[in-house]
Amino acid sequence: MARINKCIELLEQGQPYYASHPSELTYEAGLKDSQTWADMLMMDFEHHPFDTIGLTNYMRGLRDGGPTPSGHLTPTVLCTLPSNAITPEEVRYNAWQARHVLATGIHGILHTHARTAESVKAFVQITRYPFQSLSRDVIGEGLRGAGGQRPAHEIWGLSTGEYAKVADPWPLNPDGEILLGLKIEDRHCLVNVDDIAAVPGIAFAEWGPGDMGMSFGEPDAHDPPYPQFMNDARDRVKAALDKNGVGFYSSWADDDMTMEQRVDYSIDVLGVKMMGARDREWADYGRKKTGRTMPV
Repeated sequence: MARINKCIELLEQGQPYYASHPSELTYEAGLKDSQTWADMLMMDFEHHPFDTIGLTNYMRGLRDGGPTPSGHLTPTVLCTLPSNAITPEEVRYNAWQARHVLATGIHGILHTHARTAESVKAFVQITRYPFQSLSRDVIGEGLRGAGGQRPAHEIWGLSTGEYAKVADPWPLNPDGEILLGLKIEDRHCLVNVDDIAAVPGIAFAEWGPGDMGMSFGEPDAHDPPYPQFMNDARDRVKAALDKNGVGFYSSWADDDMTMEQRVDYSIDVLGVKMMGARDREWADYGRKKTGRTMPV
């Protein structure tokens, strides 16, 4: 069966993918965005209202407006959550947030302030159905309940049974269609980064420079040039991700560089697998650079 999740397909091909944001969460916006230049559309529920009604309508618009030029039913859609992953208890208490967004038919979740391996295990656990057995000895039995297959299965073009089988984190499950990501974004996360990156079920992670800087006492260190401790933090996160085959998500917002130089630096120096892009020109330059053949 062809991939549901376009970004997983790109990762399997060794290609970076490019993310953007919807202007609003409505059915009409979904229709329009179904033909987006972006590979991934990201919903920021970390800092904005947790609008699952709007998200449900938006996903229906994406589905009705599709397929995309690449042949996927929709672009990959990912959400951040309002809660953090500071402790496993916090993750499990707020599991309802993951259940609600996954039930709309999105394809992934980015969780914030992932401070310990146990918190990350809990994150993977709440996204899985209990019958999934891969790495259950490490993650624990899945906590996602039956009933959340609707309306997600319709967005994915599958039966409820087919949806449940593939709605599992990749690459933990090679047939999974869910992308799970982490923000390893403060000094507390940094201490445990090697153990965090080793948890099965995580596909990508970022180093969250804004929050990383704040946790070290810098109120505005989001963009380069960075003090050395920030460069050290980024390098430590990247090394842990590389060791465990987890993709690195980062952009490079240096105003002294051209768009082309930023993309070159992100791909050639940072080795990113996921990048925020301002517009199609930005993404198309990166695609051409890496010899991508998949249609947008």
